[in-house]
Amino acid sequence: MNRRGPGLLGTVARTAVVAGTASAVSGRVQQRQQQRWGAQEAAAQEEAAAQQQQTPPAQTAPPAPPADDIIDRLERLAELKKQGILTDAEFEAQKAKVLAG
Repeated sequence: MNRRGPGLLGTVARTAVVAGTASAVSGRVQQRQQQRWGAQEAAAQEEAAAQQQQTPPAQTAPPAPPADDIIDRLERLAELKKQGILTDAEFEAQKAKVLAG
């Protein structure tokens, strides 16, 4: 008997080998891609954390005291200067602090 090809059993075996090899290669490729993506994501997270550490939080200025409070404090300083409790230099220094807030 003269055979022309591998026959049905040979074809099935060859197909199984090819499918198994393709499945194994596909699995390895997928695993490598997941590792790369995981590494890229970890690097991105580390970079974001580093940027957060480098950027100081925005500082907010304390609220300005009400105008009436400033006027009252200046009048009190003027009264202390008038009574001789504060010198001219002390009065000017305190006045600057009150006006600066």
